[in-house]
Amino acid sequence: MSKQAHPRALSDTEAKAVVRMLRVSPQKLNLLAQLIRGKKVSTALADLEFSRKRISTEVRKALESAIANAENNHDLDVDDLVVGEAFVGKAMVMKRFSPRARGRAGRIEKPFSNLTIIVREVAAKPADAAA
Repeated sequence: MSKQAHPRALSDTEAKAVVRMLRVSPQKLNLLAQLIRGKKVSTALADLEFSRKRISTEVRKALESAIANAENNHDLDVDDLVVGEAFVGKAMVMKRFSPRARGRAGRIEKPFSNLTIIVREVAAKPADAAA
C-alpha cells in the first residue's frame, strides 16, 4: 500500500519556485520581491537584470525557475505569465561575536531568507480594433 498522493496546492494556471537559505536579510530581499510583484515576467526579468542589488541575480534565477516550471511541468504559455505572488520568509540566523572595548563582546547576526515566487497565467486581452 502506497501513501495517498498529495493534492496540488496551486490552481492549474499557477506554478511556483522556492529558494531557501539565501544569505541576505529578509528586509533587503523583500525590497526586490516588491519590485517584481504583480508585473509581467518579461518586465520583472528586465527589472532584476538592471537592479544594482547584490541578491538580484539569485532572485532572477528563482523567477526563471518558476517560469520554467510553468512551461515544462504545467504547459502554461510564457507570454501570458504574471508574477502573482512573491513573498519572503525568515530562515536561520547565524550568531557571531566581535570583540569590543573594555573586554565586552558585540553580537553580530547574519540572517538567511527564503523566497517563494508564484507565477500565474493571465488570459491575454483581445486588442480592440476601435481603439
